[in-house]
Parts: sequence; structure tokens; C-alpha cells
Amino acid sequence: MHKINVLAFGSDNFNTSLEELKDYLNFKLTFLNNLKNELFENYDVLLIHEDYSKNNLLKKELFNQSNKIKILVSYSNNSIPSFFNDRLCLPTSIKDLNAVVENSIARKSFSKNSSIEIKGYILDKNEKKLIKDENHILLTEKEIQLLELFLNNTKSIGKSKILREVWKYAEEADTHTVETHIYRLRKKIKSKFSDENFILNNKDGYILW
Repeated sequence: MHKINVLAFGSDNFNTSLEELKDYLNFKLTFLNNLKNELFENYDVLLIHEDYSKNNLLKKELFNQSNKIKILVSYSNNSIPSFFNDRLCLPTSIKDLNAVVENSIARKSFSKNSSIEIKGYILDKNEKKLIKDENHILLTEKEIQLLELFLNNTKSIGKSKILREVWKYAEEADTHTVETHIYRLRKKIKSKFSDENFILNNKDGYILW
């Protein structure tokens, strides 16, 4: 399993305290004073003490632009800037430090696996939504399974394969069931997004692209 790489930013005292804990951490910890955005790419998490970026607009901008997980280390429970993903409150324990890093990684992994980009839309499997810009429609479980099936196939998919993959040949399912579900899904997409070409069809079946 890939070991989590954490890049820490803070005062000398903060870094020294973390250095003393390195043997007890569940992640690899590195300290860096020369702040450059491109160096973030080698790390999974940025651990940032509140005093490090408080009065430096350049540092704030670099942190804001980074898509890495950013954890604010602070002494208060006040609201945190939106570009931070989580907070570690001081004083803390080794257990809490390990937990906040590992939980942040787990949440990002879950979010990534539950959100899929399809033709300029975002399929949020967790919220059961198809999203574009500020608009969304709610999806049923079967509609989500249909979209995933279409997404994973670059060729047209016939009704029999859809029945086999989505309905598992349930007794109540037939080709009319497939047609009805796709019709309803197309109607929802057209009504909300004015998109008549999201799900296409030809003589071989249905396709997204």
C-alpha cells in the first residue's frame, strides 16, 4: 500500500515538535521552507500551521491553487478558509494527528470514486445526482447503473446486454423495461438541461458518445 506523503509548513518550533514524533506517525513526513507549487505534486497532504500562511498573500494563493489535501493546524475552533479540507486542533496527540491525515485521505478517495465526469456532467453516485453548472437532477439506482454501463462501453449496447448487466434478467424485466427507463432518463435530462443528445441510439443499441 502506498504510504501517505505529508509536507509540513510551520515555524521552527512546530517543525521540531513534529520531527520528534516522526517514528510514531503512520505517514512519511517532510519539511520544506522554499514554497513552490510544483513541489506539491510529490505529496498527498499539506499540513499547514496557521501562523505560516496567515500574513502572506503569496503563500495563501499557492495553497488555494493546490488540489492536494490541505489540513490547517490551529489553536482555535474558528471557521477555516474554504480551501482547507480539514483541521487539526492544538494541543493534539499522536493518535489524533494520524487520524486526521488518514481520514482526510479516505474521504478524498471516497469522493473521487463516487463522482464521475460524463460528457461535461458530474455523476455523483453518493448523492444520486447528475450535475451540470448549478443544476442537477435526482437519479434512481437503476439510472445510475445504466449510466455506468454506458460509460464503461465505447460501443453501442443492445437491450439484452443491458438486461443482463443491470437487471440480471429479473423476472419482471424485459426489453420494454429498458426502453421505459431510458425514455424517462432522457426526459429528465432534456427537461432540466435541454440536452437531447446525452444518450444516443442506433441500430445496435444505446451509446453515450
